[in-house]
Amino acid sequence: METGLRITGLLRTDPVPEAGEDAAATISVTETLSEEEQEELRSELAKVEEEIQTLSQVLAAKEKHLAEIKRKLGISSLQELRQNIAKGWQDVTATPAYKKTSETLSQAGQKASAAFASVGSVITKKLEDVKNSPTFKSFEEKVENLKASRESKVGGTKPAGGDFGDVLNSTASASATATEPLPEQTQAGP
Repeated sequence: METGLRITGLLRTDPVPEAGEDAAATISVTETLSEEEQEELRSELAKVEEEIQTLSQVLAAKEKHLAEIKRKLGISSLQELRQNIAKGWQDVTATPAYKKTSETLSQAGQKASAAFASVGSVITKKLEDVKNSPTFKSFEEKVENLKASRESKVGGTKPAGGDFGDVLNSTASASATATEPLPEQTQAGP
């Protein structure tokens, strides 16, 4: 019998202790068993190993039958994976921990949104305050005066107003023109 040969090869006279098991305790157990008890245990071991092998064969047959049924139904591994992921996600979202976390994050998001809105309105108000301040008005007047004087020197008839960027650019150009010597001045000859 094949199992008998296998059992004899598996049984050892010196048992190997399991993790956390005392080696001295396992050695003394086999010495205290009688021959009859050892033979009984060997018989039980053979029987359990045979049952395990039978169950493994039955499981393999059932898995093969399952694969056959899935193939006939057109269920692919990808579809099965999608279903498993969807079911897993559904199971996760049903847990109390997920619900609590989701609720907490939602509240945090609402609070953050309210905070950003508040910060935005404060910044807007501060910018309006700066724009209406006497210092800014004075600066704005100086820029307008520079622009007007540049236009009169250059002879341009650009429409009044424009955006602030245009005003700054024209001011920078006017400043650069005012600091550079004119070509006639640099070519003064003998």
